[in-house]
Amino acid sequence: MTKPGDPRTIAAANGIASDDTFGAVTPPIYLSSTFAFSGFEKHRGYEYSRTANPGRDLLADTLSKLEGGAGAVVTSSGMAAVDLVLSVVSKDSLIVAPYDCYGGTYRLLCARRDRGHFDVAFVDQSDPDALASALARNPSLVLIETPSNPLMRVVDIRAIAGQTRAVGAKVAVDNTFLSPALQRPIGLGADFVIHSTTKYLNGHSDVVGGAAVCATDDDAERLRAWANITGVTGSPFDAYLTLRGVRTLFPRIERQQANAAAIASFLENNDAVSAVHYPGLPSHPSHALARDQQDGFGAMLSFDLAGGVEAVRAFVEAFEIFTLAESLGGVESLVAHPATMTHAGMGAEARLAAGIGDGLLRLSVGLEAEADLLADLEQGLAAVRRATQTA
Repeated sequence: MTKPGDPRTIAAANGIASDDTFGAVTPPIYLSSTFAFSGFEKHRGYEYSRTANPGRDLLADTLSKLEGGAGAVVTSSGMAAVDLVLSVVSKDSLIVAPYDCYGGTYRLLCARRDRGHFDVAFVDQSDPDALASALARNPSLVLIETPSNPLMRVVDIRAIAGQTRAVGAKVAVDNTFLSPALQRPIGLGADFVIHSTTKYLNGHSDVVGGAAVCATDDDAERLRAWANITGVTGSPFDAYLTLRGVRTLFPRIERQQANAAAIASFLENNDAVSAVHYPGLPSHPSHALARDQQDGFGAMLSFDLAGGVEAVRAFVEAFEIFTLAESLGGVESLVAHPATMTHAGMGAEARLAAGIGDGLLRLSVGLEAEADLLADLEQGLAAVRRATQTA
């Protein structure tokens, strides 16, 4: 029986039928940039939409409840959310980040480091010695991305959070790949949870947005104040679309991860594929940790094609259902080549260190029929075999 407060109920019903003016079941959109005062020095709770907006506040409240947080800030993009969390770090502080993080996060950290805003240590957080060495430098913030983008590496949030707290630092977890439907980092010890709401939370590839969820009221107020100062808050209409997407988050992910599991098994048994990276496979090195830490394995996976760039070219050009595009988490299935797309900005040396080779492809698995997706992949692999035989 579904319990009150169950995340599935929160996603579907938070804010429903809360309109006191006309009784609208779906929460209305307040597109106004400004709000009338009822009298001198008397506002009705809202003054200006950069600072606060009813629809954006409802989305923030919903995301905070889903993540088990004390409050959230909705931003104009996922990168804006990352940068907002970085604002808690003072000048000359150290941030510990994963060496295999999302290319945009890597680029942002390097850019701010190079401007003297803070120092950054990129480490393999699954390596106890490397992590201990970084923590011994007394960082202010440890940024975690699990599963990682694009290699689907899983690290122990609870263990890292405990070690980080022991040195007086805060922990931020990028939860974009799984969403609160499958992982809730605050319950594992995180201080902040970061989302690109563009992805699974919205789920329809028609909004760019982000969010930072905080474990404490003080941090939530701190981020709200800085977001207002810098103007990185999201638009009311984008908040409306994202909340509409959140309503179907759980059933979407349930179906998408079922498709992903079938695809991972299919690829693992194909001779044109040298490695499959999906925590749901028993062969994945962090399968047991993912099973313990997550409520599911998600709908993202990556794999290495034997044959390098030419194999990749033949593969992606043979598709009829999968679309070659960046981003992820929508109802449609996408394929990306990290080395030339999402992680191109890292540079070849950093990609090599992270294990992102030229033959790596990342799949965001959608809601299409499983049989059709498998047939499309087989079509791509057949093209790879033909190209390999011709070469």
